[in-house]
Amino acid sequence: MTDKATRIERDSMGELAVPAEALYGAQTQRALQNFEGIGGPMPRRFVEALLLVKAAAARANVALNQLPAETGVAIEEVASELRASPELMRHFPVDVFQTGSGTSSNMNANEVLATLAGRRLGRAVSANDEVNAGQSSNDAIPSALHIAAALALQEELLPALRVLLHELRAKSRSDGHHIKTGRTHLMDAMPVRLSQVLDGWAAQIGAQLLQLESLQPRIQALAQGGTAVGTGVNAHPDFAARFCAELSALSGLRFKPAPDFFAAMGSQDAAVALSGALKGLAVSLLKIANDLRWMNSGPLAGLAEIELEALQPGSSIMPGKVNPVIPEAVAMAAAQVIGHDAAITIAGQSGNFELNVMLPLVAHDLLDSLHLLARTSELLGTRAIASFKVKEQQLQKALARNPILVTALNPLIGYQKAAAIAKRAYAEDRPIIDVAEEDSGLDRKTLETLLDPQRLTEGGL
Repeated sequence: MTDKATRIERDSMGELAVPAEALYGAQTQRALQNFEGIGGPMPRRFVEALLLVKAAAARANVALNQLPAETGVAIEEVASELRASPELMRHFPVDVFQTGSGTSSNMNANEVLATLAGRRLGRAVSANDEVNAGQSSNDAIPSALHIAAALALQEELLPALRVLLHELRAKSRSDGHHIKTGRTHLMDAMPVRLSQVLDGWAAQIGAQLLQLESLQPRIQALAQGGTAVGTGVNAHPDFAARFCAELSALSGLRFKPAPDFFAAMGSQDAAVALSGALKGLAVSLLKIANDLRWMNSGPLAGLAEIELEALQPGSSIMPGKVNPVIPEAVAMAAAQVIGHDAAITIAGQSGNFELNVMLPLVAHDLLDSLHLLARTSELLGTRAIASFKVKEQQLQKALARNPILVTALNPLIGYQKAAAIAKRAYAEDRPIIDVAEEDSGLDRKTLETLLDPQRLTEGGL
C-alpha cells in the first residue's frame, strides 16, 4: 500500500507536505496534525458565515481600492460557490478544539479561497495579503460567530417558535373547553380549563420569543474592522462600515459595526446573553414537555388525561407499549442546551485582555443550541401539541372525586370544617359533594352550584 500523493506548501514556519488534492495549505495542515480527531469539524453554518465574511470583505476592499477588482470578484465568486457546495465541509476539516482565536479556521478559509481564486485568475493569490486583506482572525472569527448565530436565529429558531406558538393557540381554541384537575406539588388542586393550561404554555413561549427578538440587534453588531487588537490596524478607515453594508446585501440581514471593537473582541457578552436566553427557552420547553408526559402517563395506571400521537413502538420486550417520544426528545435537547450554556458561560469569561480565546467552542455550542431548540420546538408543536387527544371521561372521573373542590366552601363554612369534609371524602373514597351534603349544612342544589368545576375555573367568590 502506497502513501497518498502530497505536495509541498510553505508558510512562515517553513515547508510542509499537504495532500495533493487538498484545496487548503500549510497552516490548515498544521492544525490538522495538532488537533484532528478531538471534537470534529466546525459547524457548517459557521463555515458558511466565515465565507460570507470573506466575500463581503472582498467587496469592501475593492470598493475602497484596497484590492484589484478582478481579485475581489474571484474571491467573492468562489466563496459563493463553496457555500452552495454539498461537499463544502470536505475542505474545512479543522477541529472545534483548536487555537482559541479560531486562527486555524480563518486560515483554512483563506487558503481554500486563495487556491480556487488563483485557479480562476491563472495566477497565485495570497491567502494573507489578498483574501485576508483588512482582516484578522481576531475580528473575522467573532464576526463569523455572530453572523452564523444571527442567521440561525432568524431562519431556524424564530420561525420554529412561531409554529409552536400557533399550535398552542390553535389547540387552546379547539380543545380548551375541557375541564381538568389542577395540580400543585403533583397533588390534586382546584380545577382548570385546558385552555388555561395551553395559554399558560403559550405565554411562556411568547415571552421567550420576545426575549430572543430583543437580542437580535446585539448579535448583528460585528467586531469586523477591529483587526488585531481592536485598533483597526491595516484596515481602511471605512472598511468596517462598508463591510457591514456589503454583508447585509449578501445575507439579507442588517448588520452593523459593533459600537466598540475592544468589547466585541475581548468579550463574548452578546453570545453569552443569547445563550442565556436559549437556556431560558430550554427551561420553558422542558416544563411543557414534562407536563405532557405526566398528562399522557398510563394509559391505565397513570393520569391518562390526554393521549399523545402514537409514533413508534415503545419497547423491544413489552408488546403494545407506546412512549411519549417527542416530549422525551425535547427534554433531552433542553438538557443539552442547558449544558451548552454552562460551557459558553465559562468560555465567555475567557476574554484575556484584547481577545476572547474560546471562540470556536462558543460558536459550536451556540449554533448547536440554536439548531436543537429550533428542531424540537417545531416537533413539539406539530407532533405533540397539535395531535394529542383529550380523554374526557378520565378528566370527569377525576374531577368528580376531587376533595379539593371543597375549597369553594371556605367562605361559607370556614377552612377547618371544609378540611374535615375533604379528609372524610379522601378516607371513604367518596365524591366530595356527597360528603359535603351530609356535613356542611348546605343543600344539594347549592352545593352543585358552588362545586361546579366550570365555575371554579373562573375565579372569584
